[in-house]
Amino acid sequence: MNKQPFLYIRGLRKSEYTVFVVSDGQKKYFDPVFRVNVPFSSGQQVKRQIIETLLSILNKEPAPVTFYFDAPKLQEREVTTPADPNYVDLLIGGWMVSLKGGETKTLKRRSPLSISALHPLHPLLSGLNNENITFDRSDRPHIHKVIVRNDKGEILSEEEINKLLAGSDRSLSRKWIPDNTRASGLFVYDIAIDLRTLFCVSTNKLEPELSPQMEEKLKSNGWIETKNVFGNCLLAPKEMRNEIINALAKALINWRITSNQSRTFSLMETIAMAISDNANKIAFSIRAELSETTERPSAIPVIDETSGANLFLTPLVSSIIPGFSGTADALDKAEKFLINYLNSFDYEKQEFIN
Repeated sequence: MNKQPFLYIRGLRKSEYTVFVVSDGQKKYFDPVFRVNVPFSSGQQVKRQIIETLLSILNKEPAPVTFYFDAPKLQEREVTTPADPNYVDLLIGGWMVSLKGGETKTLKRRSPLSISALHPLHPLLSGLNNENITFDRSDRPHIHKVIVRNDKGEILSEEEINKLLAGSDRSLSRKWIPDNTRASGLFVYDIAIDLRTLFCVSTNKLEPELSPQMEEKLKSNGWIETKNVFGNCLLAPKEMRNEIINALAKALINWRITSNQSRTFSLMETIAMAISDNANKIAFSIRAELSETTERPSAIPVIDETSGANLFLTPLVSSIIPGFSGTADALDKAEKFLINYLNSFDYEKQEFIN
């Protein structure tokens, strides 16, 4: 069977009492089938973490970003990048540059990576817990300072504060942050890689990805003129491709959400990975099934070695699925598989090397 120019990856991870995002608390959505709220991390966040890991491995900085504001009210306007594929984060992550006034054409490159949210393997295999937390220093009164001001901004004396609190059970020495949601369970993420556009940047003038100036710059820097199914394009030099392939394979497996709070840190360890050029096969290989042994609806995780996908199981698999055992070098083998697959594609001829 001939290989397809798409590669699909599914990773299964375990999360323990953590939060995927800090700014607005743990994200969640309502599952209408099993009627439960389930936690998730957006595909955009997963993509960002993968690219940050990729840049860290390559020891490269991300592309610069320009923020535009309109005077005199300083209204926020465009946020642009240089639309330069020499920056690895732009080549892999894509870009869109559209300036106010239409003085230049909009430049848009779709990322060759399509990335799902990090979501529960099954709605019944994840959970949300709430807790109230505090960040005060009430156990050390000598460093815990409380200031109360009146409507004029004047600081009240200790006597005035005591009068204000008289007859009330209000305490000013504790600072609570209520209803902090934490996520636990088994989570999967899916990635599709389009090898046809992975290192090729289109030179189509009707739907431009590059400015004429950037196109000439890339040619002078050794980018190769070639074609893919979408038309004429410029291909990254081989040395650059090889460097990125090795780092990308590692990043796709070893990325971590680094924005979760330290008090709720979870390793989010990988239990299993499935890789195939057929999307259905990775869905079949790591899935969940409803259990028939309990009165209330429940689900159990399933690893299917007959799915046809390439499976890589870590030793942690035996802790959640009886009868399965993994190997300590499973993720190293998955990384090598990815490198070999990505290297087996002839990006100049747009075909696999026999």
